[in-house]
Amino acid sequence: MLWLLLLQVLASCLWLGHSEVVKSFETSCPQFFFREIPPNEALEPQKPAWICQCYKNQYYFATLYDRKMRIPVYSAYIYQPGPGKRPKTWLVEPQLIGPTYPKTMEKEWTLLNRYNVSLEKLSQSQAILHDYKNLTGLNRGHLNPNGHHDDYSSRVATFSLTNIVPQDEKLNGGAWNNYEQQTMIRRTQGCQTTYVITGAVPGNNYIAKGRVNKPSHLWSAACCVVDNNYVKAWGVIAENDENQVQLLTLGELEDTLTELYGRGQVSLFDSDCPRE
Repeated sequence: MLWLLLLQVLASCLWLGHSEVVKSFETSCPQFFFREIPPNEALEPQKPAWICQCYKNQYYFATLYDRKMRIPVYSAYIYQPGPGKRPKTWLVEPQLIGPTYPKTMEKEWTLLNRYNVSLEKLSQSQAILHDYKNLTGLNRGHLNPNGHHDDYSSRVATFSLTNIVPQDEKLNGGAWNNYEQQTMIRRTQGCQTTYVITGAVPGNNYIAKGRVNKPSHLWSAACCVVDNNYVKAWGVIAENDENQVQLLTLGELEDTLTELYGRGQVSLFDSDCPRE
């Protein structure tokens, strides 16, 4: 069954052609969501882009991107941790520029030199490397961390600038890292499949002369399938200027996000994922 699922994932990436920036996760890369149901519209920004994150013609995760704030709203993936090297190369999303560009993520250099895209044109569509230079007290924080993946290509795919936000460096290297690397291992004991959605709440501050938003909060939710009869869930949230992570029930996290986003009741997972 696993090889059949992987074959379907690979085939979908090839069949869609120039469709990495898609109209709907339900029809394009639903496999990264529990019961194939993505979060509801309460998280959608003014200028959304739905990205099925494709690297070397394979989907690795899904990202709802905020074109205006130039940060991801959330990234959704399946938790499959394993040992491996940390990639060093950062990638960008060509199809945020337009549908005629490659469907797989590329290096900035490749777009500038091989596809003759100007840096100005690239920067209009998304964050670029220069936006994250010379930061003070902040660094590049993954929503979907490379350490939650067990092979090199899937780790490389997380190094897209559409998957990162300006994150407090103490939080990123401290309490948030402890949650990603330690709490997740403990909490997922006995899980057959763990679906994760990690997001960022836009804040009032910016980097890169107002180009890229600095989130006020980071949050993450997990829905773990233990067996056919048992599903468990949890959530966390952190203010992006404090080295502290708060552990919540899924219902508590959704209620907190409902207040923070102010766009109606937030639902992160299908109703079969327990809120208590």
